[in-house]
Amino acid sequence: MARAHRVAFLLSFITAAYLLTFFQVLSVPLVDDKVAQEVLPVLPWWLLVSFGSYCLWSLGWGVFTFRDCPDAYTELLGEVSEAKNDLRAKGVTVD
Repeated sequence: MARAHRVAFLLSFITAAYLLTFFQVLSVPLVDDKVAQEVLPVLPWWLLVSFGSYCLWSLGWGVFTFRDCPDAYTELLGEVSEAKNDLRAKGVTVD
């Protein structure tokens, strides 16, 4: 089974379990019904905010550790200087 199929299966299983507990077809073990009724409606928003925070942290960490990748750093600097030389040849001032 491909990774996409596994992820789709897992997400559909989690979504079905969430909807069954949200509509009180299944009960949440070890949690009072009143607490479950208060927490379940806000759970998708909490997951969305958590995922957004993780994405921003991952992006920031990648930018912060960019100099730790010397090959990519030198390749990017070479591409920047090549672009500057190309623009200078066309009469554009870049400095």
